[in-house]
Amino acid sequence: MENVNLRRGAAPLATLALFTMALLAAPQAQANDYPTETRVDYVLGCMAANGQDHLMMQKCSCSIDVIAELMPHEEYEAARTVMSMQDQPGELGMLFRTERSMQEDLNHFRSVQAEADLRCF
Repeated sequence: MENVNLRRGAAPLATLALFTMALLAAPQAQANDYPTETRVDYVLGCMAANGQDHLMMQKCSCSIDVIAELMPHEEYEAARTVMSMQDQPGELGMLFRTERSMQEDLNHFRSVQAEADLRCF
């Protein structure tokens, strides 16, 4: 009878092990959810602002990888939208410059980007 009890205990342990492995793999899966186009766009903009050499390409690529690690793609896109719309004249631009939740999204992106700069530059 003891062997039967051990076998019954093995299934929950195996399930727990699989669940733990899935949790450990989850951050890596999230880090790769940015489309290639988004990553390339970021790297090209970063290089345009900082230099057009191989070393800068590596640093900018590192930076978007860190951002992808720390921020879901949907949040990144929302912050990019706020940044681009802030330059619009009139009421629409004013909304993107003054709306509290949009500013919080932008501040979160800036803190993530600062962390990426610390790690990569």
